[in-house]
Amino acid sequence: MRPDLALGPVMADVQGLSLDAAERELLGHPLVGGVVLFARNFESPAQLRRLTSEIRALRHPELLIAVDHEGGRVQRFKEGFTLIPAMRRIGDLADRNTPMACETAQAAGCVLAMELLSHGIDFSFAPVLDVDFGASSVIGDRAFAASPALIAELAGALLRGMDGAGMAGVGKHFPGHGHVRADSHVAVPVDDRDLADIEAADLVPYRRLIPLGLAGVMPAHVIYPRVDSKPAGFSEIWLKRILRGKLGFEGMIFSDDLSMEGASVAGDIVARGESALAAGCDMVLVCNAPDRASQLLEGLRAGTLPEARAGRMRGRRAGVAGADRQYAAAVRALREALG
Repeated sequence: MRPDLALGPVMADVQGLSLDAAERELLGHPLVGGVVLFARNFESPAQLRRLTSEIRALRHPELLIAVDHEGGRVQRFKEGFTLIPAMRRIGDLADRNTPMACETAQAAGCVLAMELLSHGIDFSFAPVLDVDFGASSVIGDRAFAASPALIAELAGALLRGMDGAGMAGVGKHFPGHGHVRADSHVAVPVDDRDLADIEAADLVPYRRLIPLGLAGVMPAHVIYPRVDSKPAGFSEIWLKRILRGKLGFEGMIFSDDLSMEGASVAGDIVARGESALAAGCDMVLVCNAPDRASQLLEGLRAGTLPEARAGRMRGRRAGVAGADRQYAAAVRALREALG
């Protein structure tokens, strides 16, 4: 395997606690650029470090390593990690004491980032920027609040904590998943609102956080038919015209998992990957389906990741001064505020 193999635009997953020969071969494919980990890949902190070291040793530049580790019901690693609260608990705290809620969000971001970075993981797909309209059970308490302005304030604090620890953030699910009842894992959700309504609510957190340096965005597998007939993650209107054009986003766009039912309208797995990349995604995820990952890599005709954007997603743990004191203070603040 060439040591200088450039990173490709596909993020794949692995099945166990270490790599087998087939996974080593798959991750060596020139179109692979990253790995997303799940709870099944975790047994202990020591094992996780061995796995991420094994993945990093495969390529140069190293593959990006990511995880969904938001807190609450979406926290992949638990033993030996601080339990991060659901973001709604921080939003509820803001109803009583907004400055304390912002401090707590920043502490949560710091703890989340430092623990992941110390185990060899570059970034988490967080924060959730969806507005809680009381409709979506799949979002639910993953959302900070029903107020877009409060979401922006608390998510901004979380991102400050992450950035201070050396980790970039990925806002999701653009432009917003909170208004639909259907779960895009198992259905194709449709949001019938017009663009003006979405701009007035769901886009507020993005509009406020992008100028502050939000490094990544993940679009929703939701169709907004009054804007485009395609789900946001396959829509040039949403990704190129609105996210990059109107909102000025210059960071990295990750598709949501192409194996989800919400992506099925784009066709087979190769068509989904090609459509997402053509619409403006920089990296496409294919998870929980090894055969589909292989099919995508065999059929996809695509280039490499934009270096500048991929570089912003790499963890920077080594450069954080006073990291141990910073981490201890953040854990203490988090526990004191939320128990």
